[in-house]
Amino acid sequence: MAIEKTEEGLERVVGVSGLALTIVNFTIGAGIFVLPAVVGIQMGAFGIFSYIFCAIMLATIMLCYAETGARVTSSGGSYAYVVAAFGEFPGFIVNWLFFFGWSILSDAALLNIIADSLAVVFPVFLNPWLRAVFFFVLMSFMILLNIRGAKQGVAFIKIVTLVKLIPLLAIIIFGFGYIKTDNLHWDHIPSLKSFGNTALVLFFAFAGFESALSVSGEIKNPKRTVPIGILLAGSLILIVYLLLQMVTQGVLGAQMAQFKDAPLAAIAEKIVGPVGATILLLTAAFSCFTSVSGDVLATPRLLFAGAKDGMFPKILGKVHPKFASPYWAIIVYGSLIFILSVAGGFKQLAVLASAAILLIYLSVILATIKFRMKKKDNSEKTFRMPGGLIIPLIGIAAIIWLLTSLTKWEILSALIFIGVVILIYITMKQIKKNQE
Repeated sequence: MAIEKTEEGLERVVGVSGLALTIVNFTIGAGIFVLPAVVGIQMGAFGIFSYIFCAIMLATIMLCYAETGARVTSSGGSYAYVVAAFGEFPGFIVNWLFFFGWSILSDAALLNIIADSLAVVFPVFLNPWLRAVFFFVLMSFMILLNIRGAKQGVAFIKIVTLVKLIPLLAIIIFGFGYIKTDNLHWDHIPSLKSFGNTALVLFFAFAGFESALSVSGEIKNPKRTVPIGILLAGSLILIVYLLLQMVTQGVLGAQMAQFKDAPLAAIAEKIVGPVGATILLLTAAFSCFTSVSGDVLATPRLLFAGAKDGMFPKILGKVHPKFASPYWAIIVYGSLIFILSVAGGFKQLAVLASAAILLIYLSVILATIKFRMKKKDNSEKTFRMPGGLIIPLIGIAAIIWLLTSLTKWEILSALIFIGVVILIYITMKQIKKNQE
């Protein structure tokens, strides 16, 4: 079958399995290795219901992405959806919130987590110069791999995602034999405050699926692939999270607080001895690597789409003549991750990440509502979530609730960041006007 080429010069090569596994890769990241203890300490055996509650909350957002992603099929994911609904200015803000306020800062942090994890086994990784060389090698590999095209990048993500799931599935399968049923009983319902704190943590544990949709301009038959890929991935993620929480709670029970930094490693040690803890530590590092690899595949498409719309330098909109990839956007994005990971500046800026992703979600939900309100919108059959506006409104209520749970510094940093982005936009517009 011939590969479909878009007007942007990209190739539609990402199918259902590629999209679903890329979403799983983004969502099941390094946090899963400590998440069961965070939930277990706060909620006890009742924690399993917290996952279900947060899954329902995030499902309302996922469904909005599924509907809008089936409709808007150009590159950029969240950015493209907002531009199509509201125009250039809101899209510009969302683009910056996504690629810098969320993705780059997260990736720089993940690279350092990789080095810190390896340093436990190989102390040489504590050396700042060696860390810098290590980061350079990792980023160079990811950049070169993804320049060769989305097909190669997604194929790599599919393989490494399956590899990183193997130890987690092993813990689920073999850990069931160590479960004590008494540890799965609860004698009281946790307080509303504990439930709220846990829900906030869990919500971000489910976040990440939106990054995979940044390759929307390279998804085959997006009207079908986007909704099916999102729903498949969301179901798999929920099942893995629930089973890991059940096993961790069932095995560790009241001892959870003793292993709060590495609960899964503690279970692995019970199953196969001290080597199990080491395997889980290395798996956590590998999981961080796969997450960054996924971002180097997906997020440069935001820069590419912004450049195509005249919001970023034209060079970022260039497509490789042989590999049909946005190669300059990939090079620039990977280089920025490397610089921040070495400089360590992400630590001060990362406070805005939580507010950034919530504002992005809110923007996409509002875009979905706007598309729904359009008249004569039945020319093409695309995925439409049931219930009219009920699901989007539930999503908005969930996001507003989560925004009120953020600290004043998280909110303030996001407002300052948006203010700076607005100034950049105004300056760019003025420069363009003067050049005309």
